[in-house]
Amino acid sequence: MTWSRYVAIGDSFTEGMSDPDPQVPDRYVGWADRLAAHLSAKAAAEGRDFGYANLAVRGRLLADVEGPQLDAALELQPDLVSIVGGPNDLLRPGADIDDLADRLEAAVAKIRATGADVLMSTTADPGNAPVLKRIRPRTSVFTANIWGIAQRQGAYVLDMWNLRVLRDPRLWATDRLHLTTQGHQRVAAQAAWTLGDRDTERDWAIPLPPAPPLSRLAAVRGHAAWAQEYLGPWVQRRLTGRSSGDNVAPKRPELTPIDLPTDQGEPA
Repeated sequence: MTWSRYVAIGDSFTEGMSDPDPQVPDRYVGWADRLAAHLSAKAAAEGRDFGYANLAVRGRLLADVEGPQLDAALELQPDLVSIVGGPNDLLRPGADIDDLADRLEAAVAKIRATGADVLMSTTADPGNAPVLKRIRPRTSVFTANIWGIAQRQGAYVLDMWNLRVLRDPRLWATDRLHLTTQGHQRVAAQAAWTLGDRDTERDWAIPLPPAPPLSRLAAVRGHAAWAQEYLGPWVQRRLTGRSSGDNVAPKRPELTPIDLPTDQGEPA
């Protein structure tokens, strides 16, 4: 398949945190931008124009993704939509997983009814994460629901859960919630493979070289520093009803050509 109008909707994962854009301060690149650059190159090889929009905003819940973001996306008449929503909801203790799945499926069905293709994504397996492993049961159920939705609606699934290299903490930023640049590169390459680009080896799944062992003292100090810098502020935002995405606008609200530098554009 070759697509011409790709729109990405979702939260911080799709916005691209923490993969900083070296050309634009306080902006991120991310897997969706890298995938769009790859799809743009394929379209150009066939003499076709390509437009890309990214409406994702950090901190957004599924209600925003399936609501305002989806409405704005469909107005752009895309032929491919990536939709990732629900992980921020799962972080809240009272999340209704079945309700999240039903609402996500309704959103996917709405997209498919236009004739556009859909790319969904599972979360990465949090089993090795110091704190997030506590929500592994919920995320595993949600992941199973995503596969069911995809089967019923004819959607593609970016299978991050089984991308075991993502269990390596070196592919995660210091906040332990968002991928590094290399992490986004690998996910973008897996996304291209998911959409049918099977001409290259699955280099994106190869583990990193072994890391030097970390002492128990260094690990404890690292956990303490993370809790102070990231966990505390996150809890404070929850208590006060604020979000990291407050006053943040989508980085690419319109369908435009994507032109990333060579070292950023192609999935690695």
